[in-house]
Amino acid sequence: MLTALLLCAPPFYLDAFWLRTGLFAMAAAIGAVGLGLLAGTAGQLSLGHAFFLAVGAYGYTWLAGEPGPRLPPALAALLAVLLAGAAGGLFSPVAGRVRGIYLGVATLALVFLGHHVLLTADSVTGGFNGRSVPPLTVGGFSFAADGPPLAVLGVPFGAEERLWFLGLALVAATWWTARGLLRGRPGRALAALRDSETAASVMGVDVARYRSAAFVVSSMYAGLAGVLLALVFRRVVPDYFGLALSVDYLAMTVIGGLGSVAGAVAGAAFVTALPLLMTRYADQLPLVTAPGAADAGVGPTEAARYLYGAAIVLVLLYAPDGLHGLVRRLRARLRPASPPVPPTPSPSASASAVRAKEPTP
Repeated sequence: MLTALLLCAPPFYLDAFWLRTGLFAMAAAIGAVGLGLLAGTAGQLSLGHAFFLAVGAYGYTWLAGEPGPRLPPALAALLAVLLAGAAGGLFSPVAGRVRGIYLGVATLALVFLGHHVLLTADSVTGGFNGRSVPPLTVGGFSFAADGPPLAVLGVPFGAEERLWFLGLALVAATWWTARGLLRGRPGRALAALRDSETAASVMGVDVARYRSAAFVVSSMYAGLAGVLLALVFRRVVPDYFGLALSVDYLAMTVIGGLGSVAGAVAGAAFVTALPLLMTRYADQLPLVTAPGAADAGVGPTEAARYLYGAAIVLVLLYAPDGLHGLVRRLRARLRPASPPVPPTPSPSASASAVRAKEPTP
């Protein structure tokens, strides 16, 4: 309860930069949870996560915008998530039959194919310049700054403040559903599948069906993340959904901890916020130059990639289970040791201790 109250407080105290950074981290957390289910729980390598984010972002933009069907934005967002799941379903036969580096190469093809389609399908995507994203409205309530004025406790709520609570709700729903999957029968089946396909099939797990289902569910999470990203960016462009974005999401899951929902959220916050913070404070950091500056040095985006690249190496060497496992071990060390429990005497020993001495003849 205290954590929920703390997460609801930033819109009342922080400016637009920090709220926007938090929103990017929330969108990344949703997508990272989906990739964590696929790579960490099901053991399937995917480098095509950016493709499914693009399907969600552009699907919402086209369905709710003009040109397009101009559907109600809430319905368009739901259909965009389902469209991303359908795209994952079309690819799932491949995911059900190949694995490891072969699946990674196959999903890598999706990124290049999707980028080509985004550049050439001008009537849908807007081409190289992209498209403006229609604002989300639910029941007459607009999440855009140009909607009806809104003030809460004397604080004017613009687009970032309104989207903050939407992002919190989506992250909470993602957290709840993902943990439910992991703790239920599907999670146990996927974990068995990750450890040994032969053993899983002997136990009655339909290997191809569960691997395909994991890909579809991961694609739907990515589509939801793409919708939230589009709403925060307010404009979608093809160059954002490239290979670098897929690598970023893979880094989130590795740094946070494969197969952990909390770890995926932590890794997403780290990888997403680091370049934004370095861009904001570039003039105060050594060897880092502000964007567009003539001084020699490393740009903030490149410096951030070097840092979380080094973080991946350190995690693989010293904490293979990521930040989540590291925090779990620290908690175990800091937890006070429970006092030793004295041994309980057995009933036979107690009976012999209290038995009266037998009379001797």
